[in-house]
Amino acid sequence: MSSYIDVVNPERHAPYLDIPDDVIEYLHYLDFVKLRSPRTVNGYYLDLRSFFRFMMVQWRRANDDTPPEQIDLTKITTRDIAGISKRDIFAFLDHARSASNGPKARARKLSALKGFFGYLCTQVNKIPQNPTENVTLGTPKNALPKYLTVSESLDLLNNIQSNFYERDFCIITLFLNCGMRLAELVTINMRDFRDDTIRITGKGGKERLVYLNDACKQALAPYCKARAALPHLQDRDALFVSKSGKRLTARRVEQIVERCLQSAGLSERGFSPHKLRHTAATLMYQGGVDMLALKEILGHENVSTTQIYTHINQQQLRDAVQASPLAKQKFVAQKPSADPAGGESPERTEDDAE
Repeated sequence: MSSYIDVVNPERHAPYLDIPDDVIEYLHYLDFVKLRSPRTVNGYYLDLRSFFRFMMVQWRRANDDTPPEQIDLTKITTRDIAGISKRDIFAFLDHARSASNGPKARARKLSALKGFFGYLCTQVNKIPQNPTENVTLGTPKNALPKYLTVSESLDLLNNIQSNFYERDFCIITLFLNCGMRLAELVTINMRDFRDDTIRITGKGGKERLVYLNDACKQALAPYCKARAALPHLQDRDALFVSKSGKRLTARRVEQIVERCLQSAGLSERGFSPHKLRHTAATLMYQGGVDMLALKEILGHENVSTTQIYTHINQQQLRDAVQASPLAKQKFVAQKPSADPAGGESPERTEDDAE
């Protein structure tokens, strides 16, 4: 069974038949009531499935060495779930850490559990207590986003090798200039363009307009011409298509980006489509784009998400230090002379010792 949702064709995802009924019901709630994106729903599915596989071993209804995919979760009842304790939640989070899950991954798993048990307890009243209540993790350290420098970005654009050059050059150009997400890029339709703007559908179905700069327009023109010349254009609405005329999947775009990075000598450094989004945001911020404007361009719900880019403008940090009125003063470090009267220097105090 596939555990991946295709962002373009969400009906192709796994039917979620290998999990407890209560989890299936919760995923439907996320999908149809909360209007969460297919990727978000799929992420909750994976994390909750992992949790209940762990619980089956805890309940001794599966052995430690049983392959995870062979553990049957479909017979887990609401009564079983109601018996899960806070200690079980802690044990699972500890298990996740021992399985090399980092702080962010464990925080994501806890979020999935909080959402699920909160739903059962307060939305549908199926369980009397929420075992995740007041369970918290230490705040994970915010890692600086990885991004390409201007020079590396130019190397990437100048070294694209592809049998569909116009398309792949356009993909990289939009990533580097518009800061869109992978899921947003593959869902762009031809009708989303108007004058010098592109309408992007982001998380939760929220739409935003992003202006196209000259680089984007110059990349789009030859690609659209090459696209129109394809002999079998099947998905006529889709902007980015394969040579057979079908809309590109997110996985195919990831492969295209990786190949382009490899041809530019930038592979094996952890770069990805999302890192190209970070690159666009970083370069815009370093170019003086206002934080609130950057928030709108990136489609962030809160400016606090955007503020991570304030930590990566090294030139601004240099300028800030140089702005001190003492920065340009010339002093010569000189040891104080002895007391003119011939006395000894004053006795050192505790402050001097520091």
